[in-house]
Amino acid sequence: MGEEEGDPQRLKTTAAAAYDYDNDPRWAEYWSNILIPPHMAARSDVVDHFKRKFYQRFIDPNLVVEAMSSTSSSQSSRASDRPSSQSAQSSRASDRLSSQSAAQNVRSQNSGSGSGSTGTAASMGRNANSSRLYQRSIHFSANAWVLVVVVLGMLPVLPRNLSNRAYHLSLLGTTCSSVYSLYTLYGKPRAWNLPAIQTWFQTLIGAKDFIHLIYCITLVTSQLHFKFALIPVFSWALEHVAKFLRRNFAHSSLYRKYLEEPCSWVEANGTTLNILSSNAEIGLGFLLIISLFSWQRNIIQTFIYWQLLKLMYHVPVTAGYHQSAWVRIGRTVSPYIYRYASFLNGPISAVQRWWLT
Repeated sequence: MGEEEGDPQRLKTTAAAAYDYDNDPRWAEYWSNILIPPHMAARSDVVDHFKRKFYQRFIDPNLVVEAMSSTSSSQSSRASDRPSSQSAQSSRASDRLSSQSAAQNVRSQNSGSGSGSTGTAASMGRNANSSRLYQRSIHFSANAWVLVVVVLGMLPVLPRNLSNRAYHLSLLGTTCSSVYSLYTLYGKPRAWNLPAIQTWFQTLIGAKDFIHLIYCITLVTSQLHFKFALIPVFSWALEHVAKFLRRNFAHSSLYRKYLEEPCSWVEANGTTLNILSSNAEIGLGFLLIISLFSWQRNIIQTFIYWQLLKLMYHVPVTAGYHQSAWVRIGRTVSPYIYRYASFLNGPISAVQRWWLT
């Protein structure tokens, strides 16, 4: 009885192992956001674990993914430390005993618990799915509200005071949405000490929501109101809303009648939106440099924003779009600099060395 009811999970695990991850662009983005030591990333069991996590998140939420066993990490550390033969034999013997006892416990639970254990597992799975759906709904609501407000902020017909208020509200809404997304995905540090906080921060720094958070915090504290800066915010909110609607309301008659075509267009043109956002982000950096010659200049804000542009140039989630944009800028500007302003070659070379480090 227990084995028959356990078959669906085995089938789901087999389907997850056979899924074509290489041809799914979401897997590349998901894997690039996971920051783990290189020796861990090269291990097949670690890669398979995160593939199952990806399959659970994007393909089949009912797949149960077990936590990575501590024995594998301890075995890797013992292999790196090169212990003596006696300690290695004793560790292998203890591992065999622990695996045998764990297998006996699993068999006893499957044979003795019966429908009660499977019912508990099913209820836990339903609770986990409802919790994830609740979190996604909150994130969707925040992005939908940002989408409405940012459209109002970009309209030229609104009075200036209302437009500026919509500008600030859209940035604040994206800030809150990014903080909530980072918390649901990465949680909080394991301990409130410097090493734990540093390790936790290193996992965040390459995430797309972290970049959105720093972008909005940098601009919301400024006295300048660049409507140009709302283009990336609009693209982020639009892409998230379209994906959520396609994933959760595909069978709704209202969605099929009014929203299916625009949502399909947004998902099909995601690359175009990312290119537009990257060009707007780089253009905003040059606008901040020009603002240094006005009475509203803010040197610290400009420096922080260019540090953010440098981060966008290097992290995998935005590197491709920003690097291609900078290549186009270089091809356009470099001939004029070499012809009419050759004295700038030295400062430009110094800036490029700083940029590429």
